[in-house]
Amino acid sequence: MSESIFFTKQGYEKLRKELKTLKGSKRREIADALEKARHMGDLSENAEYDSAKQAQAVNEGRIYELETKLSRAKIIEGENISKDKVYVGARVRLVDTESNEEIDYMLVTEDEANFAEGKISISSPVGKALLGKKEGEIVNIRVPSGTLKYEVKSISR
Repeated sequence: MSESIFFTKQGYEKLRKELKTLKGSKRREIADALEKARHMGDLSENAEYDSAKQAQAVNEGRIYELETKLSRAKIIEGENISKDKVYVGARVRLVDTESNEEIDYMLVTEDEANFAEGKISISSPVGKALLGKKEGEIVNIRVPSGTLKYEVKSISR
């Protein structure tokens, strides 16, 4: 049996929307490009045809990847998760013990990670170190540039 992949509701919907686009408008766009390239003559030396075939292969590969992930998806529901410890889907406010700077993160799976949005993967060094921690705990996190020391200030869902 394949292992479940956890998503927030927003992350799950984002992947479903991408899948719908790839199977709909993107497939039509590629089919049109292939048809146009076929009319250009000899396919053995047709760069447009080769490019369209490559785009088709990439698109179909991504469709397969998304369908596989979505078939194993389990949506994280806030009410089903402990609110006193850091788990997937938690929003965490950290305080750097040296600079007193506050940092907010949401812990998500790799598929949803987006540092610009403050979403970090549970498989990242920071994410791994935070899993299971409670408010008030001090966390030492080894990263390539050294060691970070944070206090877990708050946890929310």
